[in-house]
Amino acid sequence: QLQLVESGGGLVQPGGSLRLSCAGSGFTLDSYAIGWFRQAPGKERERVSCISSSGDRTNYAGSVKGRFTISRDNAKNTVYLQMNSLKVDDTANYYCAAHPSLVYVCRGGSAMDYWGKGTLVTVSS
Repeated sequence: QLQLVESGGGLVQPGGSLRLSCAGSGFTLDSYAIGWFRQAPGKERERVSCISSSGDRTNYAGSVKGRFTISRDNAKNTVYLQMNSLKVDDTANYYCAAHPSLVYVCRGGSAMDYWGKGTLVTVSS
């Protein structure tokens, strides 16, 4: 089965860190741009970050710039989202998505080739 699988979510205190992973299952990620998205209850989905297939280009939402870092290891078929200085407002379900076009991913298009099911991040004291 071809799918993206997220992991690494959990409960963390404000100011803490988490690293999310997005792994390709049944296919290789190296020809896809990858985006991380999040959706909190009652809110619209937000594009958090995106990365090119080679990893040489990245982009971040203003709300996470300077705190989150996206990276990828194509040898491990995995994309990461390192989240530091977490805030209560970062609480959401985090998803990754794949599409051949970096522009399309960074714009948050709905017709991605693959979506993961998400991993829940809860920031609370």
